[in-house]
Amino acid sequence: MGEIAGRGELAGRGELGGGSEIGRPLRADAARNRARVLEVAYETFAAQGLAVPIDEIARRACVGAGTVYRHFPTKEALIGAVFEDRFRRIIDHAHALLGAEGPGEALFVFLRHMVRTGATDHGLVDSLAGYGIDLETAAPGAEAAFLGMLGELLTAAQQAGTVRGDVGVPEIKALLLVCKTAQLYGEGVSERVTGVVVDGLRTS
Repeated sequence: MGEIAGRGELAGRGELGGGSEIGRPLRADAARNRARVLEVAYETFAAQGLAVPIDEIARRACVGAGTVYRHFPTKEALIGAVFEDRFRRIIDHAHALLGAEGPGEALFVFLRHMVRTGATDHGLVDSLAGYGIDLETAAPGAEAAFLGMLGELLTAAQQAGTVRGDVGVPEIKALLLVCKTAQLYGEGVSERVTGVVVDGLRTS
């Protein structure tokens, strides 16, 4: 766990994602820097694992290491913030789909989107597991929020009459994992599997 800690002791759960600026709004430039660091850390951790030093994250984000440490004083704080940010983006996207695609189609569009971005997400989760950290520790409450969002999409689709009524959130989560796992079997397989899943979820 030494590299996870980064500089200093491990952050407590209450500090995850917040750094030293909890409780006050960020300036526009500071907010942009924070968002850039999270984006780069997400991509880097997914591709290369969590051992990548914070200084390297700073270099790739084109900011100083001190900027990163002001937002995320430890490696654990950065990791937690990356997961929280990713889940927040996923949930915001799902809610936007309900308005843009309508309640009947939002779930299907969401499933396809998650499969397209699944390789990076899978790499990030694998990196977390490889360091012996579970998701709930890294981002408390994120999994529950994700499942709640899936429930909203599913309920909206079922009420709209586009999704069969004999499936629940556990089945949707399991089917999503199946679609993502299909990426292991070659290019385009996961998209075709997702098509089969979507057809199976639709009401006849």
